Amino acid sequence: MTDPVLLTIGDLARRTGLSVSAIRFYDSRGLVAAVRSSGGQRRFERSAIRRLSFALIAQQMGLTLTEIEAELSSLPLSRTPTREDWQAISGRMRERLQARIVRMEQMRDRLDGCIGCGCLSLDRCALYNPGDRAARAGPGPRFLMGDRAADFEAD
Repeated sequence: MTDPVLLTIGDLARRTGLSVSAIRFYDSRGLVAAVRSSGGQRRFERSAIRRLSFALIAQQMGLTLTEIEAELSSLPLSRTPTREDWQAISGRMRERLQARIVRMEQMRDRLDGCIGCGCLSLDRCALYNPGDRAARAGPGPRFLMGDRAADFEAD
């Protein structure tokens, strides 16, 4: 008979929607902590549901595994996190998330303009980059990252 307070890895997978292998991965990274039954099976406290749900949502919002690990490391493994614990994480994440929202809105708006353009007029195209002038600002899709073609007019 198992401890009713502890969840099996299968129960945790059903409750969070994560695969058993994903839960094992998160366990190996220290995002959740399993205890072993007398038969060597993993058992998890109910607080693991919230920790794993946070990891799943955070990944869907674009946070990296490193960012998720950093935030979850601030939570106690020995007790269920309190409202104050979660509010502290929310406060730390708010600025990063707002910056991502702004970048995503800018990208959406630029792509809307580009798709509507049809590239019928390269001399007015916001993404036109003759001679790869935008490379001076660094790697990546410079115009979709916020730089403007006008910033790189020919010398």
